Amino acid sequence: MAGIPSKVESRLIAGLKRFQPILEQAKARDVNEADTVTIVKDLLADLFGYDKYMEVTSEHAIRGTYCDLAIKLDGQVSFLIEVKAIGLDLKDQHVKQAVDYAAHLGVEWALLTNGVVWRVYRVVFAQPLQFDLVVEIRALELSPRNSDHLELLWLLAKEGWQKARIGEFHAQRQAVNRYTIAALIMSAPIVDSLRKELRRLHNGIKITNEQISEVLQAEVLKRETLDGEKATEARKTIVRVHKKLAAPKKSVEAEIVIPQTVVEEVSKEPPAG
Repeated sequence: MAGIPSKVESRLIAGLKRFQPILEQAKARDVNEADTVTIVKDLLADLFGYDKYMEVTSEHAIRGTYCDLAIKLDGQVSFLIEVKAIGLDLKDQHVKQAVDYAAHLGVEWALLTNGVVWRVYRVVFAQPLQFDLVVEIRALELSPRNSDHLELLWLLAKEGWQKARIGEFHAQRQAVNRYTIAALIMSAPIVDSLRKELRRLHNGIKITNEQISEVLQAEVLKRETLDGEKATEARKTIVRVHKKLAAPKKSVEAEIVIPQTVVEEVSKEPPAG
């Protein structure tokens, strides 16, 4: 990802130093959800750079209920935030609540936080509704001197969000996720390469691609990376890419189309000389 602007980096460093003690004290006192929301709003403004009065909306109405916070940029909701009490562990039902809010509003991004832990989810508008955990940030474990930690905060900062850094980060994570890697390992070119290497290692021993695939599925790869919708989608993606790469490319000559009228005119011309 592109580097963080120096002005933003300074704000992130100062904000992290300021708010880590506040979060530690709030967690020690086990403050309630309302007080946690107050801290989160301050974090959004002073650490992440959103305008507390113009861009942070409290209790955003969604189909008769309310999401704790919404971030509006250029008049449009960019993401929703569901806040839980700082001492509460974030659980699956909390995730579903945040994602459902986003889905009802047609918003692609949902955040779930208790102030200390921040989880960002991308909503996939499919049937059934799906969602991906894009990143989890643990505020008390970050160091203002660690550039990688600041990069994580930059994902949620207003300036980073406007530059769609979270989308780039998600795309990068998707490219190297376990389903894609498992599907690649099971793909024909990789299995064929493994067969050739095994033959080299064992003096030309006869072994088939099917035998290698069986071992990979049964003993090497985790079942969860091979089954389910995400695994299926990863395999489909790899098949599409392989087909595209294998398709014969048109020659330059084949792409040059001479209109028939030109051919006819040329044929009528008397031979030179």
